Amino acid sequence: MNKTFVLSALALSSTLAFAHAKLQASTPASGAVVSPAPAELRLHYDEPVEAAMSSIRLLGADDKVIATARIAADPSDEKSLVQALPKLAPGDYRAQWSTMGHDGHHVKGEIRFTVK
Repeated sequence: MNKTFVLSALALSSTLAFAHAKLQASTPASGAVVSPAPAELRLHYDEPVEAAMSSIRLLGADDKVIATARIAADPSDEKSLVQALPKLAPGDYRAQWSTMGHDGHHVKGEIRFTVK
Protein backbone atom coordinates (compact mmCIF):
# COMPACT_ATOMS: atom_id res chain seq x y z
CA MET A 1 0.00 0.00 0.00
CA ASN A 2 1.25 3.48 -0.81
CA LYS A 3 2.75 5.17 2.27
CA THR A 4 1.39 8.59 1.25
CA PHE A 5 -2.12 7.17 0.90
CA VAL A 6 -1.97 5.58 4.36
CA LEU A 7 -0.73 8.82 5.97
CA SER A 8 -3.40 10.83 4.19
CA ALA A 9 -6.12 8.42 5.31
CA LEU A 10 -4.91 8.58 8.91
CA ALA A 11 -4.82 12.38 8.87
CA LEU A 12 -8.33 12.56 7.42
CA SER A 13 -9.74 10.08 9.94
CA SER A 14 -8.18 12.09 12.80
CA THR A 15 -9.78 15.26 11.49
CA LEU A 16 -13.18 13.59 11.17
CA ALA A 17 -12.93 12.13 14.67
CA PHE A 18 -12.88 15.64 16.10
CA ALA A 19 -15.85 16.81 14.00
CA HIS A 20 -18.59 15.41 16.28
CA ALA A 21 -21.15 17.73 17.85
CA LYS A 22 -20.01 19.12 21.19
CA LEU A 23 -22.20 20.65 23.85
CA GLN A 24 -21.24 24.33 24.10
CA ALA A 25 -23.69 25.53 26.76
CA SER A 26 -26.79 24.57 28.68
CA THR A 27 -29.50 26.42 30.56
CA PRO A 28 -29.39 25.77 33.41
CA ALA A 29 -25.62 25.43 33.27
CA SER A 30 -24.03 22.28 34.62
CA GLY A 31 -23.36 22.79 38.32
CA ALA A 32 -25.85 25.67 38.59
CA VAL A 33 -28.03 26.30 41.62
CA VAL A 34 -31.30 27.81 40.38
CA SER A 35 -34.39 29.35 41.90
CA PRO A 36 -37.10 29.17 40.81
CA ALA A 37 -37.09 25.77 39.13
CA PRO A 38 -36.51 25.96 35.37
CA ALA A 39 -39.44 25.30 33.05
CA GLU A 40 -37.11 23.93 30.38
CA LEU A 41 -33.64 22.60 29.76
CA ARG A 42 -31.87 24.11 26.76
CA LEU A 43 -28.80 22.49 25.15
CA HIS A 44 -26.66 24.37 22.62
CA TYR A 45 -24.12 22.52 20.46
CA ASP A 46 -21.31 23.68 18.18
CA GLU A 47 -23.03 22.27 15.08
CA PRO A 48 -26.58 21.34 14.00
CA VAL A 49 -28.03 18.27 15.71
CA GLU A 50 -30.89 15.89 14.91
CA ALA A 51 -33.79 16.33 17.35
CA ALA A 52 -35.36 13.07 16.15
CA MET A 53 -32.22 11.22 17.26
CA SER A 54 -31.90 13.05 20.60
CA SER A 55 -33.08 12.33 24.11
CA ILE A 56 -32.79 13.50 27.69
CA ARG A 57 -33.24 11.29 30.71
CA LEU A 58 -33.93 13.40 33.81
CA LEU A 59 -33.01 11.88 37.16
CA GLY A 60 -33.92 13.25 40.59
CA ALA A 61 -33.40 12.08 44.14
CA ASP A 62 -32.22 8.48 44.50
CA ASP A 63 -31.69 8.37 40.71
CA LYS A 64 -35.45 8.26 40.14
CA VAL A 65 -36.38 8.85 36.50
CA ILE A 66 -38.64 11.87 36.06
CA ALA A 67 -41.07 11.69 33.15
CA THR A 68 -40.63 14.41 30.54
CA ALA A 69 -42.11 15.23 27.16
CA ARG A 70 -40.11 14.50 24.01
CA ILE A 71 -37.15 16.77 23.33
CA ALA A 72 -37.65 19.31 20.54
CA ALA A 73 -35.53 21.30 18.15
CA ASP A 74 -35.37 25.04 18.73
CA PRO A 75 -37.16 26.40 15.63
CA SER A 76 -34.92 29.48 15.62
CA ASP A 77 -31.58 27.65 16.10
CA GLU A 78 -30.69 24.29 14.49
CA LYS A 79 -27.82 23.90 16.98
CA SER A 80 -30.12 23.93 20.02
CA LEU A 81 -32.50 21.46 21.64
CA VAL A 82 -35.19 22.27 24.19
CA GLN A 83 -36.65 19.92 26.79
CA ALA A 84 -39.80 21.08 28.62
CA LEU A 85 -39.55 20.16 32.29
CA PRO A 86 -42.30 19.27 34.74
CA LYS A 87 -42.57 21.30 37.95
CA LEU A 88 -39.38 20.39 39.82
CA ALA A 89 -39.21 20.28 43.62
CA PRO A 90 -36.10 21.54 45.42
CA GLY A 91 -33.27 19.05 45.09
CA ASP A 92 -30.44 17.77 42.91
CA TYR A 93 -31.03 16.73 39.30
CA ARG A 94 -29.06 15.04 36.53
CA ALA A 95 -29.96 15.35 32.87
CA GLN A 96 -28.33 12.62 30.78
CA TRP A 97 -28.45 13.70 27.15
CA SER A 98 -27.77 11.95 23.89
CA THR A 99 -27.84 13.40 20.39
CA MET A 100 -26.59 12.88 16.88
CA GLY A 101 -24.89 15.50 14.76
CA HIS A 102 -25.40 15.85 11.04
CA ASP A 103 -22.22 13.78 10.62
CA GLY A 104 -24.18 10.75 11.91
CA HIS A 105 -22.15 10.27 15.09
CA HIS A 106 -23.85 9.93 18.48
CA VAL A 107 -22.56 11.92 21.43
CA LYS A 108 -23.74 11.94 25.02
CA GLY A 109 -23.12 13.65 28.31
CA GLU A 110 -24.63 14.76 31.58
CA ILE A 111 -25.63 18.05 33.20
CA ARG A 112 -26.13 18.39 36.95
CA PHE A 113 -28.08 21.21 38.57
CA THR A 114 -29.77 21.97 41.87
CA VAL A 115 -33.15 23.61 42.44
CA LYS A 116 -33.32 25.66 45.65
